[in-house]
Amino acid sequence: MKFLDSLLGRTKLKKPKIEALFALSTAHITIAALGFEPSGKSGICFKPVESTRFSEMKSDLSELLRLSASETDTSCQFKTDKYNYSWVILSDNDFEDLITTTHLISETIIEHGFEERLLCSVFAFGSVYLIYNYKEGTFYPFAPLGGTERDSTREFKVRSVLAGELPIEKKAEKWYPMWGIPF
Repeated sequence: MKFLDSLLGRTKLKKPKIEALFALSTAHITIAALGFEPSGKSGICFKPVESTRFSEMKSDLSELLRLSASETDTSCQFKTDKYNYSWVILSDNDFEDLITTTHLISETIIEHGFEERLLCSVFAFGSVYLIYNYKEGTFYPFAPLGGTERDSTREFKVRSVLAGELPIEKKAEKWYPMWGIPF
C-alpha cells in the first residue's frame, strides 16, 4: 500500500512521540550548568479546531489540570497566540512536575484523537528555550535575541552540550523559530 500511496501523492502523518520528554529530567541539570536555569515554565502548543469533540477535550484537560494541581504546585492557563495556536502554559518550580504534567497533557490530547494537532512543547531556560517537536521526537534549542533575530552561537553551544543526553534534531534547518512564545 505504501507504493500506491506514494504514487497517488498521499502521505501519512507521523504519530507524535512523547516518551522522550522524560529525558529532560536529567538534561535540565546539564543545561543549568551552562548558566541557563529552568524558569519553571513550559507550554504545549497545538492547532485548535472547531468541533464539539475538541471542546470536550479542552474541558477534560481543564479538569485534569485542576485535579493535578491538588497533588502538585503546577498552575496552568490556556492562551491563544497571535498566530491563533492554542497553548497550555504551565508554571511550577519543581521541574520534574513540569515534565510530568507536560507529558500528561500531551497524552490526553493524543488519547482524544487530536495527535495530528499536537505541534510542540516548549521549556524555558532563561534566555534559551528547548523545543520538543512531537512529530520528529527530537529537541532543539531556540535563543531569540529580539525582533526576528536569534543567537545561533548559543543554540549550537546548547546543542553540543545536550547531544549526549537528549534526542537532538541533527538538521539545523529543522530548528524552526517560535516567535512570540506566550510565556
